[in-house]
Amino acid sequence: MGRTIKIGIIGSGGIAGVHARTYKDIEDVEIVGVADIFPGRADHFINNWGLQQAAGFDDHHKLLELDLDGVSICTPNAAHYLTTLDALHAGKHVMVEKPMSVTLEEAIGMVQASKEADKMLNIGFQPRYDPNMGLIKELVQSGQLGKVYYMETGGGRRRGMPGGTFIRQEISGAGAMADIGCYSLDFALNTLGYPKPLTVSAYTSNHFGTNPKYHPEADRFDVEDFGVAMIRFENDLVLNFKTSWAMHMDSLGATMFLGTDAGLKVLPKSQGPWGGVWDGHVGAVSLFHDIQGHHTESAIPLIEHEIDVFAEKIRDFVRALREGGPAPIPGEQIVRNQAILDGILRSSQTGREVVIDIPDF
Repeated sequence: MGRTIKIGIIGSGGIAGVHARTYKDIEDVEIVGVADIFPGRADHFINNWGLQQAAGFDDHHKLLELDLDGVSICTPNAAHYLTTLDALHAGKHVMVEKPMSVTLEEAIGMVQASKEADKMLNIGFQPRYDPNMGLIKELVQSGQLGKVYYMETGGGRRRGMPGGTFIRQEISGAGAMADIGCYSLDFALNTLGYPKPLTVSAYTSNHFGTNPKYHPEADRFDVEDFGVAMIRFENDLVLNFKTSWAMHMDSLGATMFLGTDAGLKVLPKSQGPWGGVWDGHVGAVSLFHDIQGHHTESAIPLIEHEIDVFAEKIRDFVRALREGGPAPIPGEQIVRNQAILDGILRSSQTGREVVIDIPDF
């Protein structure tokens, strides 16, 4: 039996329930407190999940006064920054849900606070725990493709616009980009070791979300439901990126890695109303290469598994807490993901290419 890992949860919305369920399933882990700014919600969450040993708070500062090893931050996006800073300053390790923050400046501040506090800042991208994501990364980084000079990725839903806090800029910071676009970016960038972005040229729109024909909360919808961007990176690499919550199309296509020696195509698991979202479900994977001068397409066998990637994300965080780190998905890496999201919104607002400036940590 190991020592008991003590956890606090800040924010008691839907995603917090998945955190609670997984923590409860891990031996020697105890949820000792839950905080939510709405009076009574934390206590309701505690009762609903059978966490009688936990204390409920309306103020997360009170939660952070407890003896905690780590904190899961499950608030709306706009609260990620300040809540993370408060937790780090209180000496707690942090697991924060995606997207990391609303702006690049916030993401940089979170990483700096983590380093100053010497505490872990872990970002929740559960698709990484799909073994096939690991297989794709291993294949690309093996050198079989030669120099990779172009990537194309994204995900689209024919109909898949959420409501509530997801569609309000003051709460979510962004729409489809923050909700599902960050997953596609993490998939592509993690596969290549997270290269440093330099510039972004982007376009976004919300033709569907603001139309009552397609969304019941059209009058409150003020984020993007579609976006496309060209991102330049160091080492002469470019990424064509696109994401959509709604469109008159079945898919935004495959993810591609073009290299000087070979290319890799990754198809989404399915197409249609929810097809193409990179949530860890991988379809066919093919390697395009030449054998003795002949154009050859080789199918890459996928790994059959029943891994709960969300649960594995939480388990990995607990392992890092127990073993003393490092963060499984560190903030200083994901700040580059947030920099691209930030750049996309800035570029779409100005109608021109913008420069991305990220400090070295």
